[in-house]
Amino acid sequence: MDHHHFELPCLRQLAKRAAPQVVEATLVPLGLFYAALSFLGPKGAILTALGWNYLALLRRLLRREGFPGLLVIATLGITARSVLALASGGSGLFVYFLQPSLATALVGGAFLLSVPLGRPLAERLANDFVPMPASFLKRPKVRQLFVRISLLWALVSLANAAGTVALLLHVPLDRAHDVVGPAAAFLAAKTGFSWTLTLGGVLLSSWWFRRNLFRHSPEAGTAEAGPMTTSTAALTATAA
Repeated sequence: MDHHHFELPCLRQLAKRAAPQVVEATLVPLGLFYAALSFLGPKGAILTALGWNYLALLRRLLRREGFPGLLVIATLGITARSVLALASGGSGLFVYFLQPSLATALVGGAFLLSVPLGRPLAERLANDFVPMPASFLKRPKVRQLFVRISLLWALVSLANAAGTVALLLHVPLDRAHDVVGPAAAFLAAKTGFSWTLTLGGVLLSSWWFRRNLFRHSPEAGTAEAGPMTTSTAALTATAA
């Protein structure tokens, strides 16, 4: 068996590198939406969040910087949901909040479909973030791990989507005269629910990878203990 010694950044380094992109692409638009909802109403809040993403792209264009993939994906997503929400009539909030749930369901479906196709999505995502030797990825036990982790994140994503839609159906967003209160309540409940599921998936996949890696890889105590943390970081950034 070939033993390839490869260096991988630790989870702290990955988080430090990914955190600014997550903040710029997702957390700032969410915060701006919250703040603008009370002062500008639903449509103003939607346009404010949308405007931030395009300003972030314009800033990088003027500085001749590359566009982070997360920012591009987030901008495409928020553009689609904003256009549909504004065209739907009423406050548009129901459609605006429904779009991410449908996208999450599609992500879950992609994880699920990748397993019978023999190309586990968890493996591809982890390798995109931190390339790993082909000899490591071809090991049967490692491939089984990525299959199981792909199924885990399929379950997490589909449960997240179903739970969010259930919450959305019980909040009178387009039926209430004042939508600010119901929208704030929905966002708070959705954020707590989604992050709880995501954190559970991260912890379980981390434990799963570490347990099986140390059990089946004789050199896991040296160089190859790293993929556990990097795989988890990749899944967190994408599936969450």
